[in-house]
Amino acid sequence: MTDYTATVTVRLKQGVLDPEAKTTQRALERLGFSLEDLRSADRFEIDLAADDAEAARERADEMAERLLANPTIHDYEVTVERR
Repeated sequence: MTDYTATVTVRLKQGVLDPEAKTTQRALERLGFSLEDLRSADRFEIDLAADDAEAARERADEMAERLLANPTIHDYEVTVERR
């Protein structure tokens, strides 16, 4: 078994209201920053042992589908790196 770090990034789907991002965007604009849009995301870093990178990705994907993301309102992305 090899040690991997899987990173799961969870974002709201396009068109889903993101009040945290809108509040942050307004604050940045009040500070003088010009931006077109802002989206928030949650990032989970999972350390795990697996036979290979694909097995680690599959486990992290299952975690995302079962708990970390709500498929109705979220999209997610999984990346895996060897530790």
